[in-house]
Amino acid sequence: MWQVPETTLRVAAQAGHVAVDEHEIARVAEMISAGELEIPPWGAEHHYFDGTAATVAYFTVLDTVNFCFWPPPGKRRWGIRVGNSFLSGYVGMASALRAAMEKGVPLTSAQYLSGMNAAEFSRIIGGSGMLPLIEERAAALRELGGLLLAEYRGEARLLVKEACGSAVGLALILAEKLASFRDKAFYRGGTVWFLKRAQILAADLYGAFGGQSWGAFSDIDQLTAFADYKVPQVLRQQGILRYSPALASRVDLMVPIPAGSDMEVELRAATIAAVERLRYLLVQRGKAFRSHELDWMFWSMGQDDRFRKKPYHRTLTVFY
Repeated sequence: MWQVPETTLRVAAQAGHVAVDEHEIARVAEMISAGELEIPPWGAEHHYFDGTAATVAYFTVLDTVNFCFWPPPGKRRWGIRVGNSFLSGYVGMASALRAAMEKGVPLTSAQYLSGMNAAEFSRIIGGSGMLPLIEERAAALRELGGLLLAEYRGEARLLVKEACGSAVGLALILAEKLASFRDKAFYRGGTVWFLKRAQILAADLYGAFGGQSWGAFSDIDQLTAFADYKVPQVLRQQGILRYSPALASRVDLMVPIPAGSDMEVELRAATIAAVERLRYLLVQRGKAFRSHELDWMFWSMGQDDRFRKKPYHRTLTVFY
C-alpha cells in the first residue's frame, strides 16, 4: 500500500513548526503556467548510461549512497574536478561513479559491493573535501550487494524487474528489503513514510531511459516529491513554506536538527504536501506535471544562488 502521500499530508495538517502558504503556491502555479519556471531536462551529462543492465546497476549504486553531502562547520565540501568545473553533492557523486564505471571499477558486481569498506569507497569516488557518513555509505553498499547475491542472482536488473513496471512497487521493494532505504519516521503515534531514495531510484531510471525499457513505469505519476534538504530550502525562499521562529532560528544558524524530531518530520512532510498541492493547482490550470518533475525543478533552482539566500536545514541521516 502506498502511504507516502496520505501519511505526510496528515503530518502537514498538524504541523506546528511549518506552514504551507496556499497563496504562494497559487502564485508559483501561475508562474509555471505562464512558462516563467520550467521543468529542466534530464541531466544525462552527469550520469553513466549505456542502455543496458549496467546502467540499472549504476543507478542502484548511486541512489544507495545518495545522501548527506553537507560538511560539518569549518570543513570544505566534498567534490570532484571535471574539466574546469568543481562538482559537489549529488552531481559530484553521480559523476564520480560514472567515471569509476568507465574506468572498469566493478560496480555492477554484487560480490564486489558486498565486500565494500570505507577506504575502498573513498578510493572509488576520489575528489577532495569532507564527505560525511563514509562508513554508512559503505555499509549500505554491502547490504545491497548481499541482497542481490541472496535473492537476485547478483543482478540489480532482476530487483527492478520484480516491480513489474511499477515505480511505487520498486520503492516498496527497496524499503522492505533494504534497511538503508526504509525511510520512515514516527509522529504523534503514527508512522510517516517518505522513501526519498527509493522513489528517486525509480525516477532516475525513468529519466535515464526516457520512460522506456528499464525506465518504463506505468505509475510514475504516483511518486511524490523527494523530501530532502534542498527542495524545502527553495520552497521557503519562494514563500511556500513558512517556518516557526524556533525552526527558522535553527535552520538559519545551521544548528543540526535531529532525525526523527517533530521539526524534521514536519519539514519533510510539508515539502511533500506543498508539491502535491502545487501539482493539483497546475492540473486545474490544464498543466499536467508530475510531482517528481516539480521536485526536479525546485532541486535545480536550489543550485542557483538566487534561490538559496537562506541555509538549508542540517540533519545527519542516511535517508537524504
